[in-house]
Amino acid sequence: MFTVTSKDGTKIAYDKVGRGPALILVAGAFSYRKFPQQVELATLLSEYFTVYNYDRRGRGDSGDTQPYDVEREIEDLQALIDDAGGSVYVWGLSSGAFLALLAAKKGLNITKLALHEPPFVVKAEDRQPPKDFTKYTAELISKDNRAEAIKYFMTKVMGAPSFVVSMMRIMPGVWSKLMAVAHTLPYDAALLDGYMEGKELSAEWWSSVTMPTLVLEGTESPASLRHSAKNLANVLPNAQLLSKKGLGHTKKLDTKKISPELTVFFSANH
Repeated sequence: MFTVTSKDGTKIAYDKVGRGPALILVAGAFSYRKFPQQVELATLLSEYFTVYNYDRRGRGDSGDTQPYDVEREIEDLQALIDDAGGSVYVWGLSSGAFLALLAAKKGLNITKLALHEPPFVVKAEDRQPPKDFTKYTAELISKDNRAEAIKYFMTKVMGAPSFVVSMMRIMPGVWSKLMAVAHTLPYDAALLDGYMEGKELSAEWWSSVTMPTLVLEGTESPASLRHSAKNLANVLPNAQLLSKKGLGHTKKLDTKKISPELTVFFSANH
């Protein structure tokens, strides 16, 4: 394990494997650097890249300086980029994809960007979370009601059927990992607030994200995620959409199907 110090003094933990151009992996809600699929993906990509697999603040071995602000997460990424030599490739999953996108808009030196099913809601007819989901998620965590926060976030924000949560609760290895990072759910809620209201993305707002970008979606994924991926690929100036079976993330992340696509994209001359 390695650490870097973010601008506000927070220690950010990461693992580094492989050789080649630097590639940072940005996990989504509930995930962290020791999450099995995250480790698998880092291992597969390490054949071609120097992979930085890190714990977002509040997760795993990283610090959690309060109060939380999305800008602090962007600063965490900047610290990693500096440590990696000043310029990197970035892959982000779900809310991690949105964090990576915000970092690119902020001007961080990301030379290629892969955005994997960011969970925007861009069509009015798609299922939307409750209007107060950010506030309510924070209230549950403030009362240390982690189990209820997990259930609420999975079902009301992510749209998972309630029986999925019930199944996870009887799987001790899975449930304990979710409980360990549940206190960071308000961070993901704050990150996504304002982007899950059934409104299409603005091309003007994202016009500065000009690096080669790959937007990934699974053909088996829920309609809202597919609509989000297509809309994002359309508004970014230099993006391509990759739509294939097996690239979805709402079930188990299929790293053996994802890693070859990322390798081709990041290795290509754009």
